Amino acid sequence: MSVAERLRASLVLPPPADLLAMEADLLPGEFRDAAVLVAVTDRPEPGVLLTTRRADLRAHPGQVAFPGGKVDRWDADATAAALREAEEEIALPASAVEVWGTADPFRTGTGFHITPVLGLVPADLPLVPHEGEVADWFEPPLAFVLDPANQREEEAMFRGKLRRYHVIEWEGRRIWGVTAALIVNLSRRMGWR
Repeated sequence: MSVAERLRASLVLPPPADLLAMEADLLPGEFRDAAVLVAVTDRPEPGVLLTTRRADLRAHPGQVAFPGGKVDRWDADATAAALREAEEEIALPASAVEVWGTADPFRTGTGFHITPVLGLVPADLPLVPHEGEVADWFEPPLAFVLDPANQREEEAMFRGKLRRYHVIEWEGRRIWGVTAALIVNLSRRMGWR
């Protein structure tokens, strides 16, 4: 079974006990719903599509992220929001995504309740970054980012508290914070140790 097939099959399993959770100083009703698209490319060695946010953005400038954003009131659900955001951010047509389902939600320290939406996309789509939001996009190998050997823990002060977070380095790109946490949770969901 390929790594992409293992990832898809893991979506029907109950959540593992060791999922990462962000410590947040908010009550459940204070979180805003958001969704990201974990787009796995359909190739013999699948990749996953990630974006680099523009350096001049007010929120999370220059950070690596999955395509995604807030769930708007007109979105039918988290899946619709993730597909809409991916189309807006990198011109990924919603019709090109074979949606597999959703993975474990993640609450961020900045007040978002993020639902990862997983799906398969054709390889080598002519993706175009949105000039106002995305500096570029890239496709690391899925097996590389999911491998715990490539995921390390670091710590830093955030809002007066020492916080631990994960980092994945790939070809000079630094995947960290919530994006890395979502990847680590997918690894744990697959039982990849």
